[in-house]
Amino acid sequence: MGTTMKLTTFTIVTLDGVMQGLGGPDEDRRGGFERGGWSAPLVDTDAMNYLVQVYQRAEAFLFGRHTYEIFAGYWGTFENPDVNPIASALNSRPKYLASTTLTDPQWKNTTALTGDTATAIGELKAVPGGELQVHGSGNLCRWLLANDLVDEMILLIVPVVVGQGTRLFPDSGPDIALELAESQATPKGVMIQRYLPTGRPKYATATADGID
Repeated sequence: MGTTMKLTTFTIVTLDGVMQGLGGPDEDRRGGFERGGWSAPLVDTDAMNYLVQVYQRAEAFLFGRHTYEIFAGYWGTFENPDVNPIASALNSRPKYLASTTLTDPQWKNTTALTGDTATAIGELKAVPGGELQVHGSGNLCRWLLANDLVDEMILLIVPVVVGQGTRLFPDSGPDIALELAESQATPKGVMIQRYLPTGRPKYATATADGID
């Protein structure tokens, strides 16, 4: 990648791949989701320390509309964001919004991307710099992966099956090969996995005797 911006997606998911409503019961009730707030009891100090390190190394943030509105309503309202390392990073660094419906974002340091989204994100990534991070933003994540714009994908896999809600990956979608670059488990069993997308997967080819 040289010195150009690296695009990293960061997603907290359940074991069954759900990313909806992690923070609290009323964070995201779309589709009748009733099991919000599943991450808090299991995100321990080690997982939170990792999360803080990720936010602090961000050069800039890229959001889809729904996650942007949740973050702006929470992190954007801190009176003194410097007391919290995540709030400090989010409020002080450039934020980019990929949305066709929200074109006048109010959270400071936010730029709404205009024109063709892939072109706009490509231009962001071409700028010399560190890491352009996407947190949450499921629709945007799926779109970025489908368009080969993701350099790294970090998953925090929380050891719970919630059994309903929006999943990171749909039942049917593009296939992606991944290389595992980092893996660790926290005391409460959160798996931290960092992957590098490497194109399309390879599939076994059957032969007459069933051996590849």
